[in-house]
Amino acid sequence: MRNWDYRYCWLRDTTLTLIAMLHAGYRDEAVAWRQWLLRAIAGDPADVQIMYGLAGERRLEERELDWLPGFGGSRPVRVGNAASAQLQLDVYGEVMDAMHQGRRAGMTDDGGFGWALQCALMDFLETAWTEPDEGIWEVRGPRRHFTHSKVMAWVAFDRAVRAHDEFGREGPVDRWRALRDEITAEVLERAWSATKRSFTQSYDSDELDASALVIPLVGFLPADDDCMVSTVEAIRRELSVDGLLLRYRSHADGAVDGLPAGEGVFLPCSFWLAEVLARQGRYDEARELFERLLDLRNDVGLLAEEYDPVASRQLGNFPQAFTHLALVGAAFAIAEGRSMRGGLGGNAAVEE
Repeated sequence: MRNWDYRYCWLRDTTLTLIAMLHAGYRDEAVAWRQWLLRAIAGDPADVQIMYGLAGERRLEERELDWLPGFGGSRPVRVGNAASAQLQLDVYGEVMDAMHQGRRAGMTDDGGFGWALQCALMDFLETAWTEPDEGIWEVRGPRRHFTHSKVMAWVAFDRAVRAHDEFGREGPVDRWRALRDEITAEVLERAWSATKRSFTQSYDSDELDASALVIPLVGFLPADDDCMVSTVEAIRRELSVDGLLLRYRSHADGAVDGLPAGEGVFLPCSFWLAEVLARQGRYDEARELFERLLDLRNDVGLLAEEYDPVASRQLGNFPQAFTHLALVGAAFAIAEGRSMRGGLGGNAAVEE
């Protein structure tokens, strides 16, 4: 059932790619990537999709090929991806962060078009952020108020405020600040489980989700905040399989994602854990986990989205940009930590 067509360009992966290129010094490639992004999402902000064809195609209707067996006999095989019509609020935060990082790296606003587009996205998000959505994992069950989505909505307003404060861009900054503060208060109240001592998958729930590890990576809270330290421990306690992380615990009744239970550990989540550990100053733990993940690569250094610890094989989309981008983020965080401790440091990540 978890057999999806990945031959498209996700805005989430697109923006993370742009940021990774900037971190690594590939500015020309980042500029070209940013131009693709701006062309793809131009138009009505309410019509922004979470994915597009490689040439910016929008119509990605999903259908099943009953006659074709999938890898290892997995079925159904799908062409197209119905998630293209989902509401995933986090992409607005990722786009805004990518544009912010590009501006910090000296990339222009294309005669004002880039900033005008960002303002339009913010106008839409002012009301849309309060809606439930399908979230980062593209659930096929009921929409929820996913914690990750709300945190990324916070990112969107935060980067809009910083565009004003740091670069003099004009906009309703007082309203953006108020909305940023409102989201902060709501997430701290409704996404925190006193029972689990952890941020949860969605509001008013005790289900855990490894996407909570993104909270310090985007600047919502410091990595060493008490709430994040206990969240990390809860996620490691409840979502670890042989030391690597599941996205969340799927259930046979499809209560979480509307699909039958069962999948491998999700490699981007494990790289996020390594990055958070590094940002908490736990460099030895971060390095140990990072090197273990590197050992899962194939003979040409590529990784899939998931790994099966029992069968010792990679699973799912292969190769997956999302995994490699999370690898890059963890590598920079660990290298920065080594440099701070007097070791052989690498390039520091772009400061949040």
